[in-house]
Amino acid sequence: MSLEPHPRIDTPERQAAARRSTWVSVWTNLALTGAQLVVGLYAHSQALVADAIHSLSDLVSDGIVLVANKHGAKAPDADHPYGHLRFETAATLAIGLILILVGLGMLWRSFERLQDPDLIPTVHAIALYVALLALLAKEGLFRYLLRVARRVRSTLLVANAWHARSDAASSLVVALGVGTNLAGLPLADPIAALVVGLMIIRMGWKFTWQAFNDLVDRAADTDTERAIRERILGTPGVMGLHNLRTRKMGDMIWVEVDIEMNARLTIEAGHAIAVEARKRVMADLPVLDVMTHFDPV
Repeated sequence: MSLEPHPRIDTPERQAAARRSTWVSVWTNLALTGAQLVVGLYAHSQALVADAIHSLSDLVSDGIVLVANKHGAKAPDADHPYGHLRFETAATLAIGLILILVGLGMLWRSFERLQDPDLIPTVHAIALYVALLALLAKEGLFRYLLRVARRVRSTLLVANAWHARSDAASSLVVALGVGTNLAGLPLADPIAALVVGLMIIRMGWKFTWQAFNDLVDRAADTDTERAIRERILGTPGVMGLHNLRTRKMGDMIWVEVDIEMNARLTIEAGHAIAVEARKRVMADLPVLDVMTHFDPV
């Protein structure tokens, strides 16, 4: 049964919030990348340089978010009859892969330095101040992005927010490594860079695996499916349901279900019940559309 499209797919408010928050992230990461790279090279801190590269990867992911936000908001067309919502999922996958590659590069560089500890210099004290400044900035950015992501219900913005949190955690490790290096343990700096690399790889794998599953039509979570089932069964005239199937479409869910109704109902009455069931499901759940089939019982 074909019904009207969902009215809440991608509102101008959602697009504007995503674009505005991402530009905040862009300028923050641009400033941090420059400061960390310059000071890291000057202060001979491999950990701070690694953190600068991490911040640089954020700029790339911010660019992906902006592109995905623009294309994901497009209306369905002949080539994409279900819309373009999976642009966000594909972008999340790209962010995850970027994080994995950045992390592997950090591990390689750290192992090289650790093989020759005598050549590891003592870092300059200014590196510690920059690391602490980066920690505060990235934690603040994380909280801001996550608040916006939850308000507009965007998994892509959630991914970008947690990317910022991984940066905050890495900046904490960098600060500890630089501080320990200044205290007289030169190995602490490359070890901190190694830990940052591992953290980045872990976060990248998490995003990659989640996005990959969504792209291969992973079903909605158990709680959401239960909520969908309850709303359909609670619709007057619905006697039962079977073959409930869901799949992720970006931040939304596509639902297909066979609804059991009284065999004596007219087509018009059955259609009205199906419309009401669809309205109940889509009223407060992130459901893109509900395709129903009338089974007489």
